[in-house]
Amino acid sequence: MTDYGHQIRLGIFPTPDAADPQRAVALALAADTSGIDVVSVQDHPYHKGQLDSWTLLSWIAARTTSVRVAQNVANLPLRPPVVLANSVATLDLLSGGRADLGIGAGGFWDAIVAAGGPRRNPGEAVDALVEAIDVVRQVWRGEGSVRVEGEHYRVKGLHSGPAPGATPAIWIGAYGPRMQRVTGRLADGWLPSMGYLAPDRLPEANARIDEAAAGAGRAPQDVVRLYNVHGRLGGSAAGAGGRGGLRGSAADWAEQLAELALEHGMSTFILATDDARTVQVYGQEVGPALRDLVQAERDSDTAGPAGPASEGDESPPPVEVSTGPGGAGNPAAGVTTVPVPAGITPTPDDGTRLTGELEWDEASRPSAGPPPDAPAAYTPAQLAAPQHLIDIHDHLREELTRVRQVVDQVRDGHLQVGQARSIINTMAMRQNTWTLGAFCQSYCRVVTGHHTLEDRSVFPHLRRAEPGVAPVLDRLEEEHEVIADVLDRLDRALVRLADEEGYGVQGRQALDELSRSVDLLTDTLLSHLSYEERELAGPLARQGFS
Repeated sequence: MTDYGHQIRLGIFPTPDAADPQRAVALALAADTSGIDVVSVQDHPYHKGQLDSWTLLSWIAARTTSVRVAQNVANLPLRPPVVLANSVATLDLLSGGRADLGIGAGGFWDAIVAAGGPRRNPGEAVDALVEAIDVVRQVWRGEGSVRVEGEHYRVKGLHSGPAPGATPAIWIGAYGPRMQRVTGRLADGWLPSMGYLAPDRLPEANARIDEAAAGAGRAPQDVVRLYNVHGRLGGSAAGAGGRGGLRGSAADWAEQLAELALEHGMSTFILATDDARTVQVYGQEVGPALRDLVQAERDSDTAGPAGPASEGDESPPPVEVSTGPGGAGNPAAGVTTVPVPAGITPTPDDGTRLTGELEWDEASRPSAGPPPDAPAAYTPAQLAAPQHLIDIHDHLREELTRVRQVVDQVRDGHLQVGQARSIINTMAMRQNTWTLGAFCQSYCRVVTGHHTLEDRSVFPHLRRAEPGVAPVLDRLEEEHEVIADVLDRLDRALVRLADEEGYGVQGRQALDELSRSVDLLTDTLLSHLSYEERELAGPLARQGFS
């Protein structure tokens, strides 16, 4: 088993069809509003039926707000590395740090030669790739001169730059042993395709990459494992997982991909598809289920068996409860205080408010102390539940940051109101409708986007197990309804802005209302999440989720 612990990400790989140039763009927009992380396109400059990859990716980056973009993979023999580095850096700067570089040594040599490129044998192609990566990274450095004196690329006296806004990752499409060793030594990611490298061949290739990484003084985890996959939704899942691709329902796909993640360390799955509905299902159903499966397995591996440690158990000792001033997770002055298990750090509420319009009285929030029989210490396995709550809240905080970015783009005229509504309406905080408890959100999208197993079990479970926490649960549910109203207010502000078209006095008033709405969402959401973490950390450590 090889799990490198990388973040699970999803991508798509649409065809850059010159006969239907807007289709790939539409698929990218669907990906951007469906929870997809990466949009990539193949690069065949000699193919009359395909769009130029960099022009297409630039158009996609301009139309989207969150997806990363990359060639899958750049045809190095027809793209000089200095120009390639400049292209990636420029797109990264324009897109706000969303460009990566997928690169390959080349193939289809007759077509490359016909287009004016060189013909290289396998050894020369790998040598040229190594030199090109050196050139690209020196250009991205953005200071000093670029100096590479290779057999295939000679760059002397060129001023380095432009530097990208972030640091784009370099992914290598590698199949042969030597290319895989180069990947281990030099690359940020490995990007093979299921159709050319079936899952049963992944262990050997991974071992080769890991060995090369170690030989270069790197860790195996320094190389992210990406995988171009294909499949068909529906029908039986029997026989899935080989070169034939993914099969069955969205849940079946999640299980098949989870096996690739946990057994073979693949973590970014880029789906070849030209179907918009498949993109939506992949992002909204497969992705959340996949992440939950992988995280559950990782949590179980980290926590180990629950319960008292047996004799000879070398797991970390239980940690004590901190109740004094300055202890872990102490809230800001003037808000409710409850003992929090040490080792768990709820996100503090610093008391900052942007609007002064909160529809609840924070001082009146109930607080439930631990029951008389509460333990003085908790095992790491018990602490996993409240930590999971905090981890999910961190995702919601990230989504809030994204909401603010989207609204800023609307105000600046870089994003249409309809696109903003689509983005916000696909977020977990909106899909949840706040009827369950914020910590249920990771499961919401798996089932229906609104109802989860937690809806039927977690709150009732805590009420039965610790009756003293019932007032807190009542208050949390009331606050969920308030947040739902705040989200509706944000949506109404977007609708009004669209009606006013952003012009004149009424348009400016609509923009102001939009800003107030997102500020109010910030105030209510951050206040609520901190309160919930403080109050439920102890009960979840004692009782778990169910």
